[in-house]
Amino acid sequence: MIKFFRHIRKSLLLENKTSRYFKYAIGEIVLVVIGILIALQINNWNNHRIERLNENLILKELHKEFISNKKQFDTVVFYHKKAFGSTIYIKERLPLNLKQINLDSLAYHLFYMGWTYTFNPSKGVTNALMNSSTFNVISNDELRQLLISWDDVVTDYQEEEILARNNYHNQLKPFEKTHFYWSEDYKKWLNDARLDLSILESLAFDNYVLDRYNDLSSLVENPERELELISYTLDKIIELSQPKSHD
Repeated sequence: MIKFFRHIRKSLLLENKTSRYFKYAIGEIVLVVIGILIALQINNWNNHRIERLNENLILKELHKEFISNKKQFDTVVFYHKKAFGSTIYIKERLPLNLKQINLDSLAYHLFYMGWTYTFNPSKGVTNALMNSSTFNVISNDELRQLLISWDDVVTDYQEEEILARNNYHNQLKPFEKTHFYWSEDYKKWLNDARLDLSILESLAFDNYVLDRYNDLSSLVENPERELELISYTLDKIIELSQPKSHD
């Protein structure tokens, strides 16, 4: 093709057709420029297609990770609420009267009141993404911002859980082991001849229940707490990371 154009130019010069030569040369330049632009456009389109394919693969893994995290979070919140429900059951009956309280029901709720769980989401895909240039492949600005803030959201929520867990294990659990038959079978908690059940009518027992109530309340009852924020963030990331098909 190049030899063909060269032959035309040479013929025009030999025939002394200068004006036609210049017109032809300009036309040839225009064709070359158009060819370059087309090649660049094809290259850009191909690069864009590759980026979208890579983005789709990343979104797929991210979506799976946050689906799993959502399931774990829902499970943790379920157990928080179950523990809180048992705490409310006991709190509403304070101060206890041993002649009126059902000890089997009380033992059941004492057992579940002590459930402690923490949300520990998987961060493998998220951390790998945040610590590499691949993060720039994600085209959705809202998703990018949610991923950037995710670690802080989790940390803020975990602080509440850790405070509640540590208070239970350091303060409340020793109280249980001192005054109850501490067992995985709740039916044994208040069923031992060595127990002095008068502790159930004491101020110390009331404070033990109220202390646990306050901790769990901060996790599940206050609408302005991190519970709502982390739930929203999980749901939104799952929504926005749903892989899309690309032509």
